[in-house]
Amino acid sequence: MAGGFGTRLSAVVKDLPKPMANINGKPFLHYIFQSLQKQKIENVILSVGYKHEIIQDYFQDNYLGIAIKYAIETEPLGTGGAIKHAFSFVDDDAFVLNGDTFFDVDLSKLKNEKSDLFIALKPMKNFDRYGTVELNSANRIISFNEKKQCESGIINGGVYYLKKSLFDKIKTATKFSFENDILEKHVLCLHFQGIIFDSYFIDIGIPEDYEKAQKYFK
Repeated sequence: MAGGFGTRLSAVVKDLPKPMANINGKPFLHYIFQSLQKQKIENVILSVGYKHEIIQDYFQDNYLGIAIKYAIETEPLGTGGAIKHAFSFVDDDAFVLNGDTFFDVDLSKLKNEKSDLFIALKPMKNFDRYGTVELNSANRIISFNEKKQCESGIINGGVYYLKKSLFDKIKTATKFSFENDILEKHVLCLHFQGIIFDSYFIDIGIPEDYEKAQKYFK
């Protein structure tokens, strides 16, 4: 998912898609590709929109030995519409990652043939930027809660293992939110599974965390 505008980052990252934010001389997306390369991912579809030419010029059709295709939005489709459009390039299922977050997870542990969707979850303390996720004893997700100040909780880390067949089970508009119209709306009627990874997580959506990423990836 590499179509973000980076509105909240505009003070430090100007006129670039958010995944192209400069981190120690490389775009943030480079570090995601580096992680995918280590996990032997061979094919990536980049869902792009805003100034997608900048991303295409940099990554071309192969980067770090990973073949790349581009799912280009001619108009903003929302997170859900963008994922659904990108899945037109996928035969069956795929991992889905956000291009403005880095979550150091073992993707192979996310695969689960019995679930419609498998989500990597991150435990956090003292936060208000994210909603929380609740699991039952079988690690099935039973609710997504709204953003509020929390002393501790589990958040959606933005890394998914998603079956293409999910979109056959529900009706969606062309433009829709993955979080609101899929996750929250269908949490009880579809099977969403979660697994907790207490590993490094960074979201560069605000200048403060953008600066933290500079230090981490150095």
